[in-house]
Amino acid sequence: MTLPCGQWQEEHAGMGAIFSAARSRETEPVPAEVAWHTLAVEDAVRRLDADLDGLTDGEVQRRRADFGWNRLEVAKPQSAVWRLLRQFHNVLIYLMCAAAAVTAVLEHWIDTIVLLAAVVINVVIAYIQEGKAEAAMDAIRAMLSPHATVIRDGRVVDVDAAELVPGDLVKLAPGDRVPADLRLTGVDGLRVEEAMLTGESVPVDKACDPVGAESPIAERVGMAYSGTLVVHGQGTGVVVGTGAHTELGQIDRLLTGISSSATPLLRQISRFGRILAAVIVALSAATYAVGVLWRGQTVSEMFMMAVALAASAIPEGLPAIMTVTLAIGVQRMSRRNAIVRRLPAVEALGSVTVICSDKTGTLTSNEMTVQRIVCAGHTIDVGGVGYAPVGDLSIDGRTVDASRNPALLDALRVGVLCNDAALHEVDGAWTIAGDPTEAALLVVAAKADLLRDRLQAEFPRSATLPFASENRIMATLHIIRGGDALILVKGAPERVVDMCRWQRGNDGEHVIDREHWRQMAAETAAQGLRVLALAQRRGTPDETLEIGDLGDGFTMLALVGIIDPLRPEAVAAVQECHRAGIRVKMITGDHAATAAEIGAQLGIGRDGDAVTGAQIAAMDDAALRVVAHERNVFARTSPEHKLRLVRALQATGEVVAMTGDGVNDAPALKKADIGVAMGGKGTEAAKESSDIVLADDNFATIAAAVSEGRTVYDNIRKFILFMLPTNGGEALVVMAAIVFQITLPLTPAQVLWINLATSSTLGLALAFEPRENDVMSRRPRPPSESLLSRYFMWRVVMVSVLMAGGALTMFLWELRLGTSVETARTMAVNAIVVAEMFYLLNNRFLLEPVLNRIGLFGNKIALATVVACATLQLAFTYAPPMNAFFGSTPLGHVEWLKAAGVGALVFAVVETEKYMVRRLRRTPARQPEPAA
Repeated sequence: MTLPCGQWQEEHAGMGAIFSAARSRETEPVPAEVAWHTLAVEDAVRRLDADLDGLTDGEVQRRRADFGWNRLEVAKPQSAVWRLLRQFHNVLIYLMCAAAAVTAVLEHWIDTIVLLAAVVINVVIAYIQEGKAEAAMDAIRAMLSPHATVIRDGRVVDVDAAELVPGDLVKLAPGDRVPADLRLTGVDGLRVEEAMLTGESVPVDKACDPVGAESPIAERVGMAYSGTLVVHGQGTGVVVGTGAHTELGQIDRLLTGISSSATPLLRQISRFGRILAAVIVALSAATYAVGVLWRGQTVSEMFMMAVALAASAIPEGLPAIMTVTLAIGVQRMSRRNAIVRRLPAVEALGSVTVICSDKTGTLTSNEMTVQRIVCAGHTIDVGGVGYAPVGDLSIDGRTVDASRNPALLDALRVGVLCNDAALHEVDGAWTIAGDPTEAALLVVAAKADLLRDRLQAEFPRSATLPFASENRIMATLHIIRGGDALILVKGAPERVVDMCRWQRGNDGEHVIDREHWRQMAAETAAQGLRVLALAQRRGTPDETLEIGDLGDGFTMLALVGIIDPLRPEAVAAVQECHRAGIRVKMITGDHAATAAEIGAQLGIGRDGDAVTGAQIAAMDDAALRVVAHERNVFARTSPEHKLRLVRALQATGEVVAMTGDGVNDAPALKKADIGVAMGGKGTEAAKESSDIVLADDNFATIAAAVSEGRTVYDNIRKFILFMLPTNGGEALVVMAAIVFQITLPLTPAQVLWINLATSSTLGLALAFEPRENDVMSRRPRPPSESLLSRYFMWRVVMVSVLMAGGALTMFLWELRLGTSVETARTMAVNAIVVAEMFYLLNNRFLLEPVLNRIGLFGNKIALATVVACATLQLAFTYAPPMNAFFGSTPLGHVEWLKAAGVGALVFAVVETEKYMVRRLRRTPARQPEPAA
C-alpha cells in the first residue's frame, strides 16, 4: 500500500474528507509558475482543487480547455524547397549569378552556361551534404509517457498521458515513466531514475516533504518529473504541470529559443568571402572605368572584360572543395567512432578551446560499481568496471578468496538476497533491471562466484520491508535449513550501525566498535563513494518485518563503497586535451562533493573546487564569465545553468564543445559551437541536439576527433593557398590586357574551365593529406585568426605574379610568332594549368621541401589527380566539341614543352623561397606555418 505523507497519514476516509474540504473552499487559479516543491501536500492540493476520488469527466474537460493537452507543440519542418533555396545564400554564388546575368544580357551564351553550371554544382553539393534537419524537440516529445494510471470518479483507469490535466491523481509503479510533473502525495519505497534531467547517476529516494525554494531538481524529493523512470516502489501524486509547463517543456522552450552557432570556419569563410567579393567588385568596376574612360574601349567590350576579370577572381571551386574536404573528414571520424551529423562540425572540433563535459555517462560509465568493501578489519579493493562480473577482490594487491573469508562471504550474501534488482547477459552484453546501486551488489557477488539464483534457492525470501527514505534501510526475511530464519538488512551506515550489537570477523563475532565503523564510513564517503552498510541477525520464520520490531541485535558485516566509475580512458583523454591546449570543464547535476572528487581524479579541478548551480543562479552574466573562465568543476546544475555557462564561455571568445547524454544537456549541446552526444547510452534528445555522436560513448574519442578536425582545417587552408594564386594569376592576366590594350589572353569561359578543372582534380588531392605529426601539440588557433596570414598573402602574391607572367609571356610570344589568337589562348590556358600541377606538389608541405620520396610520392591521390587533370587538358586541347565550346585548338609537342617550362619555373622559385624562409626564420621541419 502506498503510504500517505505528513498530515495525510490517516485512513482513506480521513484523506477524502480533507480533499473534499479543500474542494469546498474558495480555490485559487493554478499559477503558470508555482514552486510546487516548496508547498506542503495539503497546500498543493488546495491550489489545484484536487480530490482523492479523482476529477470528474466534466472537470477534466473544463481543465483541458484551460490548460491544453499534455504534450509539446510540434514545430513545422522546413520544406525541401526552402532548404534548397537557402543554399544560394552565399556571397560567391551571388557574384557568379550576377556575372551570368551580365553575359546573358550581352548574349554570350557559352559564358552564361558555364557560370550557371558552376552555381548549380555548388548548390547541389551543399544541399546534399547539409543532412537532415534538427529534430531535438521531436526526441524530447518521444520521452513523454504514452499512458498513465489515474483515479477518475473514484475509479482507477488507464488513460493516454496526453489526456492528463492539472489536479489529476496519478499512481506510479516500477517501470512507469512519469507522465507529467507530479507533487507526490504518497510514497512506498519510491525511487525514481532522474539522470536524464539531473545527471544524478543514483536513483532518488522520494518522500513527500517540501524543500527550500532554491533546491535543485535532484533534491526535490517531493516531486516526480515528466519523462523520468520509476525503478522501485510505488507512489501517488497530483499533477501540477502538463505539456509546456513541465520541466521537459522548459527544456523544449530553451531548445526552441536557441539558434545553432556558426562554426569558426564558417565565420572565417563568410568573412573571407565578403572581403574577396568587395575586392572583385572594386577591381571589376575600376577595370571597366579605366577601359571606357581612359582607353576609349566600347561599353560592350569592357563589359566582357569586367566579366572576365570577375570570373577569374571568383573561387568557384571553394564551396565544393570545402564540402568534399569536410566529407572526407566525416569518413575518417566515422572510422574512429565519431558520427558527424552536421558537416561543418568536422572542422569545428579542431578549433575548440574548451570542452565542457557532463559527468554521468560521459566521463563516467553510468554503471554503478562496487569499488571498496570494509570487512573484518580489512579494506578490500574490487577490480572491474560496470555491470560485467569481471574483476578480482584483493587486499594490498593479493587476491581474496571469498569462500575462505566467512565475514566477506556473509556480507556478499546479504547484498544478493536483500536486493530487488536483476542482472542479465544478452549476446555478451550485461544489463540490469531495477536499482543500479542494488545491481552493483549483484555484480560484486558474481565476481566472487556467488550467483543470485543459487542463493535464492538456498535462502528463500518470506517477507520484505521495502526501503523507505524515513527508515533508510531495506530488510528481508529468509528461511534457512533447520527451520530457522535470517533477517538481512542493508541501508545508510549511520542507521545500520545503530541497529548492531555485534560485528563479524573471520574468527567469529565481537562487540561492535561503532566509532570504527563510523570513521570508515566517513573515509569511504570522502573518496566520492556512496556507502551502504550490510548486517544480519537470526530470526524466526513467522517473524513480521515491522520497522519497530527489528530491534538492535544485528551483527555488522561490512561497508560497501559504490561509485559510478571513471571510464578507464577518460584520464588519458583529458591529459591529451591539455597537451593540445584545450581546457576541460565538468558540468554535472551530481552532488558537489562527488563532482569535486571526480574532478580531482581527472586532473581538471581541485578538491572542494565545485561551483554549485545555486551559486551560478546568484551571479550576473559578468560575474559568471569570470567564474566560468577560472573554475573547472560545476555541480548541481540545471539545463539553464549549463546553457548560461556555455554562453558565458563563448562571450569570452572561447570555442566551446559540450558533451552530454541526457535531456538536461540538450540546450547546451545545441548552443555550443560543437555539441557531442553519447551514442550508446545517450538520449535521443541529446543526439538530435548534437553535431557529433560518439558511437562508443568514449570521451577519448573526442581527442581523436579533435586531431581529425585540426587536419581538416590544415587541408582547407592548403587548398585556399593553392587556389588563390590561380585566381590571382588569371586576374593579373586580364588586368594587364586592359591596361596595355592587348587582346584578352583568356575568355571568361576559359577562366571558368581552369578554375573548375583544377579545383575538381588537383585541389581535391589536398583533402586527402594525412595529419601533421605535431597536430595535437599545437595550441588551439585563436577564433579571430584569419584564414590568410601575412606569410600566406606573400605566397599568394608571389605565385600569382609567376603564373600571370608565364601565361602572358607565352600568349604574347605566340602572337609575335604569328600564331592565331585561339592557339595563343590555348597555350596560356595550358601554361597556367601545368603551373598548377607543379605548384600542387609545392603546396603539400608549406615549408618542408618536397624534392624527396615522401614529398613527390607520399600522397597517391595527388599523383592520380595530376593524371586526371592532364586528361581533362588533353580533352580541352584536342576534343572537337571542347574546341568548339571553349575556342581552343590542338597543340604540338613543342608547345607542351613550353607550358611545362612555365610550371617548372614556378616549382623552382617556390622551393627556393621555402628554403630561404627556413634559413631566415630557422623554422623546424613540417611546421605548418611560420609566425606572421
